Amino acid sequence: MAPSANRRSGHSRRAQYSTFIAFSAGVLGAVIGAAFLVVSIVDPGAFSGARSFGAAVAEPGGQAVATTRQSSRGIISSIEGYFRAGSQNARLKRELREAKIRLIEADAVADENRRLKALLGIAEKNSKPVVFTQITGSTVSSSRRHAMLAAGSRDGVAVGMPVRTATGLVGRVLEVGRGSARVLLVTDTESVVPVRRTSDGLPAYAQGLGDGTLRIRLINLGINPLKKGDVLTTSGSGGLYRPGTALAMVTTVTRDGAVARVLSDPGTAEYVMVEEAWAPPPEPPREQDTTAP
Repeated sequence: MAPSANRRSGHSRRAQYSTFIAFSAGVLGAVIGAAFLVVSIVDPGAFSGARSFGAAVAEPGGQAVATTRQSSRGIISSIEGYFRAGSQNARLKRELREAKIRLIEADAVADENRRLKALLGIAEKNSKPVVFTQITGSTVSSSRRHAMLAAGSRDGVAVGMPVRTATGLVGRVLEVGRGSARVLLVTDTESVVPVRRTSDGLPAYAQGLGDGTLRIRLINLGINPLKKGDVLTTSGSGGLYRPGTALAMVTTVTRDGAVARVLSDPGTAEYVMVEEAWAPPPEPPREQDTTAP
């Protein structure tokens, strides 16, 4: 007699057992989960010990991940710092140089104020800026040292006005057009600027040599007191240049003076300032002697 077609094999019976066990495990998991949920609602602190144990077990792994993350961030920061170090170093050097110039000028102005208060009883007034503009060109092949400004008479620029950058004096206006002006740089051989040493007010004259440097000539002949590294500012003698404007630093001492390097390089400045010509304060009137002869 042939076997019935509806007879199930052993393989099918195992599949049924597996399905039944999976279903039973799912129902049991749901019951256990529901029981945990009820217990957590009724008594929230019941599983605090289990949570603490789980946190303690996972802590080493979390620390390892955090350490790895911090290390990776440190490596990325180091790489970024390496590529940015050049620009940051240049910017810091430029800011430090400008800060030193500002400090030198502040000391010179303070010294000038003390002398004026002691001699004249009045305070110095700073010159007012006329215009901020750009240098559009300069002489490079000639022995003369001139520069062109992108501002002229329509901007208030006039002949004789001093021109300076953030780091010191550049020169003075020599010729003026409607929209441009020509500047005689302090390094030109025809430029002579009265100066003084910032440390003690030693007077001298700075004359351009045509090569970017200045020759410092002392007013009082004798033993040369100048030293390498001395900073010179404008003295204001004769007017035109405001006292205390940074100008040059001594690089070489000579028998009768020194050679100095100009602090302000107009070729590296984005903008220059044209300011009003400075005039020394008037002398106080002298008291007349009214006593009888």
